[in-house]
Amino acid sequence: MSNKPLPERLRPTNLQEFIGQKQLVGKNAVLRKMVEAGNIQSFILWGPPGVGKTTLSKIIANKLDRAFYSLSAVSSGVKDVRAIIDKAKKIQLFQKPNPILFIDEIHRFSKSQQDSLLGAVERGLITLIGATTENPSFEVISPLLSRCQVYVLEHLNKEDLNDLLTRALTVDKQLKERQIDVQEKNALFLHSGGDARKLLNILEIITNSETDENLIINNELVNRILQKNTVIYDKKGELHYDIVSAFIKSIRGSDPDATVYWLARMLEGGEDIKFIARRMIIAASEDIGLANPNALLLANNCFDAIKNIGMPEARIILSQTAIYLACSQKSNSAYLAIDEALSFVKKTGNLPIPLHLRNSPTKLMKQLGYGKGYKYPHSYQNNFVTQEYLPEEASGTRFYTPQNNNSEKAIEKRLKNNKKMK
Repeated sequence: MSNKPLPERLRPTNLQEFIGQKQLVGKNAVLRKMVEAGNIQSFILWGPPGVGKTTLSKIIANKLDRAFYSLSAVSSGVKDVRAIIDKAKKIQLFQKPNPILFIDEIHRFSKSQQDSLLGAVERGLITLIGATTENPSFEVISPLLSRCQVYVLEHLNKEDLNDLLTRALTVDKQLKERQIDVQEKNALFLHSGGDARKLLNILEIITNSETDENLIINNELVNRILQKNTVIYDKKGELHYDIVSAFIKSIRGSDPDATVYWLARMLEGGEDIKFIARRMIIAASEDIGLANPNALLLANNCFDAIKNIGMPEARIILSQTAIYLACSQKSNSAYLAIDEALSFVKKTGNLPIPLHLRNSPTKLMKQLGYGKGYKYPHSYQNNFVTQEYLPEEASGTRFYTPQNNNSEKAIEKRLKNNKKMK
């Protein structure tokens, strides 16, 4: 009997055995065609755990008959990278193809570590294959990213998981020795969460736990052995950001049911409740804004309240606030206004501040005309008086446009009245 775990025993050695990622390695898919042509460039595989990033890299190196070096960003540093680059230089002297350097969790490499790779990639000393669970556009330095194609890997779907399960039961020598009847698969697939490694680990746990020669696997058995229906949620991984994104977009889309669902996903996954509350404060300004200024007050109060209360009761406060935000009228006018103004400032630079708006705390400043001619609005009817508040070159530029909601209709009416007075 082999001591190797099932995922290692079943690790594919060629593209024919590889399951999933048909968009990359299926018939006529881009990565498969590149490998079959025997000419690959440096690339980064971005996807969740257990979907084949490491396996695919080894298959490619084997298919192309290239030297293969592997580093983990968790335990390796600049010294290790330079040692492999030195080996690559020696290989080049013998007119052999450049080796493949696989770096797992490349997002954990610091800037200096990534910089140490750059020259070797540029000169073609190595072909870099990076693997990451994080968005490489945030974690990989731009010069290195610009020299690498990024390929996105996805969770395995039910069809892929079924193929993997069938392969395990029909190919693995240890499992073939037993009579295993999988009558129900839903629990197996649910617990695996689209992770091939996790599915095989679960299958091995079950077969090791149940010693009967004739083993019947059903949902009840899987749930009993695994004890808890664990929600797949990595607080530091890509799924973390995807679920938060879905939560915010559901608020923005005024769908309270979807909003509460994604909130529940985060809570069940153990997300930091302060993180959720902070995101709602941002949404209250970015997506609701002036359509309902009370939304920001409620979101801010929610943040204070959940810090004082804690879980599990904090879930009720988060739910109340999330539903309120989802059901509120929406406006992104404040968000658009500040971005428009920032863009204008970047284009025009530091335009002179009109003299009448300048501060004049000293006698010299007053002599230079600072503050001269400024009209105090509260001294006039309706607390408004006509005067220029923008630099001369920006006069008449509009950054804020009221949107079509009850609150901003009143604002627009007031602004129009002021304009008439001008």
